[in-house]
Amino acid sequence: MATFPQISPNSEFPSPLQSEPLLVRQPAQPTPLPQIIAALRTIPPLDGLTEAEYTWLATHGIERIGEPGAFLFIEGGPCDKMHIILRGEVHVRRRHAGPALFIGRAGQMTGKLPFSRMKTYGGDGYTVGPAWSMDIDESIFPDMLAAIPSMTQRCVSTLLDRVREVTRMEQQAEKLTALGKLAANLSHELNNPASAAQRSAASLFGELREYGEQKYRLGNLCLTEQESENYRNWVKAARERMAAYSGLSLAVQSPLAVNDREDLVLRWLETHNIPEAWKIAPALAETKLPPDLLDELAASVRPEILAVAVATVASSLRVERMAETVVDSTVRIFDLISAIKDYSYMDQAPIQDIDLAQSLENTLSMFSSRLQAIIVERDFDPELPAISAYGSELNQVWTALIENALDAINISRTPGVLRLSAHFSGNMACVEVWDNGPGIDPVIRSRVFEPFFTTKAPGRGLGLGLDTAQRIVSKHSGFINVESKPGATCLQVRLPLDQALAY
Repeated sequence: MATFPQISPNSEFPSPLQSEPLLVRQPAQPTPLPQIIAALRTIPPLDGLTEAEYTWLATHGIERIGEPGAFLFIEGGPCDKMHIILRGEVHVRRRHAGPALFIGRAGQMTGKLPFSRMKTYGGDGYTVGPAWSMDIDESIFPDMLAAIPSMTQRCVSTLLDRVREVTRMEQQAEKLTALGKLAANLSHELNNPASAAQRSAASLFGELREYGEQKYRLGNLCLTEQESENYRNWVKAARERMAAYSGLSLAVQSPLAVNDREDLVLRWLETHNIPEAWKIAPALAETKLPPDLLDELAASVRPEILAVAVATVASSLRVERMAETVVDSTVRIFDLISAIKDYSYMDQAPIQDIDLAQSLENTLSMFSSRLQAIIVERDFDPELPAISAYGSELNQVWTALIENALDAINISRTPGVLRLSAHFSGNMACVEVWDNGPGIDPVIRSRVFEPFFTTKAPGRGLGLGLDTAQRIVSKHSGFINVESKPGATCLQVRLPLDQALAY
């Protein structure tokens, strides 16, 4: 048997882009025929061949050996040989990313098999440790099948096993990619309210101390009973006026309007000789405190009390705003967590009565970070009843359709528009996802549901999103189709309303 060089395996991924990549080679001294036949007998897919058939493979094959890190084949190179791995391992990996696509171990047949339509290798195949293989060139496949008739069934079985394994790996990678996108969107959405709550909580401690100090100073002024009553009445009236004003104007104020109001309050404070007016003015301006109320306060208390009273009110308002921010932020966080639970149907039975409009809304919430500059239009029929379905799987469908629409919008120059529709279509529920992207080329439109077909750049998609969507819709006895022209692409899903038709 061939003697392998004693070289430690290279811990780094070998690069085929060097000027002279290390390749497997034919041994200087061919291995004796009986040893090759003995090695071929250890290959499970070849189990049961006759001595003459083993001899045919051993004499017509090309023996190759490789040092650790040697390349058996190169990504993009012509695939024209069947590789029978007699010893060692071969890892197949794409150059630009990801885990190994395939690991070929001793006892396996890989490469191009009879009846395979492979033209080029999809990744670089390199040896891990010393390797020994027997290669059968595709030019002698007809002779091999004639000399060994059972190789037809053996090769077809190997092909089917390989397709199943590659499909499983690609689907797993697609799920991990989808999970990564979901995690990224969720972390982005949670970061904003969490940061706001953290900042407000951190500032709250200092402001509470300031508020306590102002209250202490106010008490030290020894207000008369009438002055205390006037101050409490003024605070009560101010809060009622601010609450009424806020209820009438819920729209977000423009930055210029806020600056104008702050300047107005600052001038009033400086006119009445209030210390540190620049610190107090923003708090009073944010709460939309009417300026005439400040005049009422100035008229109801002594001048030496006014400064402390205004500072106390401002500090109180700042504390309340910070507390409101903490509450609003935590509510937003709980809303996101609730949306995640609704999206995944966590802790619920697999089959649910699904409100399609709510299901679409839950999915949209997962993409909110990508919808900032996109117009989202909704057209949901309120009379559309709930349907019985696998809720978490339907959300996978909506995720794939919305993600494709957003990707299409990103490459379009027009303002992005995403339109979601849910309505009746005969005795079926119809969900449509529209986008105003550039449309799908008619040449490839018939292939968009093929597994592994994608127009995205390498590493951006595996081409399984629409294939998975189609399988899930078919599982629900539904239909999915696509219509497209420049500026208007629609992916339509129709699902039966009658539970008896769904399962």
